[in-house]
Amino acid sequence: MNLHALKIFHTIAEKGGVTRAAEELRISQPAVTAQVRNLEKELGIQLLAAKGRGILLTDAGRMLASHAKRLFALERELDEAVREYKAGFSGILRIVATYLPANLLLPEWLALYKQEHPSVEVVLTTANSREAVEGLLQYDAEVAVYGGGWEEQPGIEWEELLEDELWFIVPKNHPYAGKEITLAEMMKVPFILREEGSSTRERLFSLCRALNVNPPKVGLQFNGVNEMVRAVMAGYGAIFISSLAVRDHVERGDVDRVMVKGASLLNPIAVCTRKQEMLSPAAAAFLSLVREHSKGRAGN
Repeated sequence: MNLHALKIFHTIAEKGGVTRAAEELRISQPAVTAQVRNLEKELGIQLLAAKGRGILLTDAGRMLASHAKRLFALERELDEAVREYKAGFSGILRIVATYLPANLLLPEWLALYKQEHPSVEVVLTTANSREAVEGLLQYDAEVAVYGGGWEEQPGIEWEELLEDELWFIVPKNHPYAGKEITLAEMMKVPFILREEGSSTRERLFSLCRALNVNPPKVGLQFNGVNEMVRAVMAGYGAIFISSLAVRDHVERGDVDRVMVKGASLLNPIAVCTRKQEMLSPAAAAFLSLVREHSKGRAGN
């Protein structure tokens, strides 16, 4: 079916005549009439009948006009949906994030994002560093927000947003609290560690290897950052953790920091995407927002 001719016929039905349709469409009346005649010939039915100096719809014309009205309403709805999607105001945003940004950064960023993009469905998965990379490569997510040391990964683009320090933390009133000691001394304290695959855990063990120090004794193992901090607050062990996760607790005196000689490390926070792939408009809008809002945290 000739959709151009159908749209002209639909306009005639909506406006109530050929003259008004021609004015609406800004084409000549003979052109309007010719298109309708061609459509009648194509369909093998009469759509318009003369009535005095005007026209009216036949039964077949009313039937076709009813379907055409629904069709072009759907076309307008589709056009609007495409505009919304291209502007980043609809669709699904799938994010995988490691525990630190998932707990301490993304709640604020996503709250700001949803205020500007309320119709976008956001799916956030929290994972360790290894799982975050796998989730991105397996297309379970379009964006990964990653905290920790990074090694070049085939097929993944890395963009650093900000960085903070990694701190050694012990319970308040611990013998090492507020002191400067060696890494070997620090490793005598039982540690609370994340599971294997955690970037921070791997960096601690790499630091021990680099300085030829025995790795820490694993006293407890948790899959989350908050659990680790709570255990130290309760009086047990030590943790090696991003300052973002524990700074407030240190300032309040809930826990204490230990200065370790030769162990000054920075913890980057980055967004990762698949190389040479165009982001969806929703994801592109999210990245634009986090770039802007991470500037204020850089260097903290």
